[in-house]
Amino acid sequence: MNSRNDWVDYAKAIGIVLVVYGHVIRGLITANILEKTPFQALVDSIIYSFHMPLFFFLSGLFFIQTMNRRGAGGTWLSKVDTVFYPFVLWSMLQGSIEVFLSHYTNGDLAMGQVFKLLWQPRAQFWFLYALFLIFTVAVLMYRSRAMYLPILGLWAAVYCIQPYLPNFGVGDFLIQNFVFFALGVCFSAYPQPFHRKPAVWSFGLFVLFVASQYVFHITLGRNYIDRDVFSLVVAVIGIGLVVTLSMAAATYPVRWVLSIGMMSMHIYLMHILAGSGVRVIMSKFMGIQDPTAHIVAGTLAGIVLPIVAARILLTMNMRFLFEIPTRFSALRRLSSHQPRSAAT
Repeated sequence: MNSRNDWVDYAKAIGIVLVVYGHVIRGLITANILEKTPFQALVDSIIYSFHMPLFFFLSGLFFIQTMNRRGAGGTWLSKVDTVFYPFVLWSMLQGSIEVFLSHYTNGDLAMGQVFKLLWQPRAQFWFLYALFLIFTVAVLMYRSRAMYLPILGLWAAVYCIQPYLPNFGVGDFLIQNFVFFALGVCFSAYPQPFHRKPAVWSFGLFVLFVASQYVFHITLGRNYIDRDVFSLVVAVIGIGLVVTLSMAAATYPVRWVLSIGMMSMHIYLMHILAGSGVRVIMSKFMGIQDPTAHIVAGTLAGIVLPIVAARILLTMNMRFLFEIPTRFSALRRLSSHQPRSAAT
């Protein structure tokens, strides 16, 4: 195994487990199975302060490689196939299921809300929507290596002045998240010391992580939605901690953990259906109300069931559920793709 790539799958695994756990906890609170306490709110805010920025960071790591291989147009079309298509498909699938089962679940979703997906993405699919917007802007902005740091600086500044900006609708997805994507681009483009003694870096970043979270949440009394320079620092430290922990773990790769990382997209698409389904079965049909049992079962179901389902579906040649069929792919119709040196 290549440890330089394995660490990315470890980081994805850590990130997706936090995503599933966070959604399970929120679902249990909404369903009145778990009491909402200040401690729960603190844990929720700590998780959300860095786990989605982590995924935008990871998405930026291989962006330039893709640009060099496919060019700007080919890169954008590839994201239509692998990001925008599953966003639309699974927004409709999950939304329709939630509408049909609304009398068993926490929500009162109507089909009209589902059809607003192009300007009001809902549930976990906001990430795919935001990621596609970021890729769309990124293929226009990244033209030379000399622009990497200025682009990062620009979006960092935009992120930090959010409290003073008006609401830009879907444009807020760019304001809130592009900086982390740009950080991933720079991380992969410039030498950095983390590959040397990652365990030592992990220890130092863990100390910083605890200190920064304490100052942010306790001293300053802030929440993850309070986005400014302080939340940016907290998020970057959290990303750094996950990266260094993943690099350290990658020296002793564990296949099942790597599998979680490699299947993180499939988990992300299906974990709400899996976790919510288990909660409904346990609470409505089995009469189980114990919060601990729900947390364990919901989190395990949200991770394991999507992996099992995805592997079965792929074996059944149902890849169209995760990326656009070849015959409908505009990328496939391009006659050729010449590497673009402009992004190097």
